[in-house]
Amino acid sequence: MNKTLSLKQEIAYAAGMIGWSTMTNIIIVMLPYFYLPPSNAGLPPLVPQLVFLGLFNILSIIAASGRLVDAIFDPFIASRSDASQNPNGRRMPFMKWAIIPSIIFCGLVFYPINKGESLHNAWWLTITLCLFFVSVTTYIIPYNALLAEVTNTPRQKVKLSSYQQVGFVIGIILSACTNNFADLVQMNFVIANRSEAVQIAIWGLCILSGLVMLLPVFFINEKEFSVATPTHIPLWPAIKNTFKNSNFKYYLVSDFAFYTALSIISSGLLYFCTVLLGLDESQGGKFMGVMVLASLIFYPVVNFGSAKFGKKPFVLSAFIVLCLIFVTIFFLGRLPLLPSTQLYILVLSASFPLAALGILPNAILADIAQKDTVESGENHEGMFFAVKYLFVKLGQTLGIAIFAMLTIYGKDPGNDFGLRLNGIVGFGLCLVALICFSRFREEK
Repeated sequence: MNKTLSLKQEIAYAAGMIGWSTMTNIIIVMLPYFYLPPSNAGLPPLVPQLVFLGLFNILSIIAASGRLVDAIFDPFIASRSDASQNPNGRRMPFMKWAIIPSIIFCGLVFYPINKGESLHNAWWLTITLCLFFVSVTTYIIPYNALLAEVTNTPRQKVKLSSYQQVGFVIGIILSACTNNFADLVQMNFVIANRSEAVQIAIWGLCILSGLVMLLPVFFINEKEFSVATPTHIPLWPAIKNTFKNSNFKYYLVSDFAFYTALSIISSGLLYFCTVLLGLDESQGGKFMGVMVLASLIFYPVVNFGSAKFGKKPFVLSAFIVLCLIFVTIFFLGRLPLLPSTQLYILVLSASFPLAALGILPNAILADIAQKDTVESGENHEGMFFAVKYLFVKLGQTLGIAIFAMLTIYGKDPGNDFGLRLNGIVGFGLCLVALICFSRFREEK
């Protein structure tokens, strides 16, 4: 049996997720707000609100275009990683070289060519988004494949996945606090221009993300922990093999629906605060922090409970709670409660789903991949995680696209129906996730 990671190495592994999560969530949280802000944001719109076929606006099309590149690149990088014979390991060499491009292109996404509405900004955004997604994919696919390779038991997988989820939610908090960091920039460096302050804050977060993404590379010697051998299955057959696994298909559809719904919440958070509830934009980061801290209470419950009762009951319960949360979003600002109280109820309710759906899915997928390896004799864990993360990113992009698309029907104070429609769409997505995962067959 291969070695087990020490606590220091487990924390170093989880730190890699902080960096990836921060940068990808900056895109999710800030992209619509930066390029197509509400009228009370103090930021100029940077792309025209052009509508195609009466449904798709230009920002939703741009968001989707970057993921089309991902659709090709995700399986490719997974195949290259699974088949790698690099003496330093199959995963770490890819991760190491992906970090600097990820930092650069994430920052450049928020540096439009023109300072006002322009189609040139739309083209710039499309190119930089594509390059960012390619760069960050080169890191996250090998990174997640390591989870199945450096753990020996289901309990170890859930434990490491828990640390990984802590990293993920720290990234969510940091990205949600982008406007708070921009406030600090304006106060301490006397920068009057709000857009410039946001850009500086984003560069700072990108550099911090790159530094923590280096920690797994420095602290974990892949060859000491993983005994997996390169796979010899060509790219397309390897992809098809993953879809032959019926459990994986149920897992994939529910995971896709969840990340689409989560992306809608993340994209809309600043709008829900400022437009539906009339709160200051800096409150978004505070409430996100409360949600994450509250979710930590449920980590031991999810860890020990899933070991005793199985992972499936916790995942199904989380989807039920999310359905109720999205119904609440539709009525935000209209409930007979203070605006801050309404948001506290929302974020505290979301803390259990955040814990359960953060910890368990990666551990479940590691079990699926490891079982497939035993049955097939081929180590292609990277391909399972590539397909999963392709659908995660497609879900995240669809969430941004849906949110941007619904802004056509109202995104400003007094004209907010488009924002409320996100609650209805999110409810439908979580219901689909609940139904699909109910058919998942968990190994006892």
